[in-house]
Amino acid sequence: MEQLAFYRAKLAYEIDSWDVAEQQKQGKALLLVDGRSPAAYAAETLPGAINLPHRGITAESTAQLPRDVLLVTFCDGIGCNASTKTALKLAELGFTVRELQGGLDWWKRDGYPTVAGGASCDINTAADCGCGG
Repeated sequence: MEQLAFYRAKLAYEIDSWDVAEQQKQGKALLLVDGRSPAAYAAETLPGAINLPHRGITAESTAQLPRDVLLVTFCDGIGCNASTKTALKLAELGFTVRELQGGLDWWKRDGYPTVAGGASCDINTAADCGCGG
């Protein structure tokens, strides 16, 4: 059935914050990938996330990423498509990827903590929403 295939595919390519937190608690290997700008990442991100802005994703920029773990991409939330662009580019490079539903916004709404990222904030992009267009 077409509808069943749609929902199975949706679950294969998306993940919610509860599932991410549960996988982390169980020690399952996954890597959170923030596809927003360095300024947005520096302001707030998920604990343990790396910053990999979607515009800079290439075979070279991802050469050090693990190929044996699930990569979970995210951005601000439903009004931002950086996580989708990041997921698409990583999948094109052969990574196993899922997109975090609701991004940073729904992560916080579900009561999970956030942290300041490790990147320094560029004064020229400080007003950037982080989605990167």
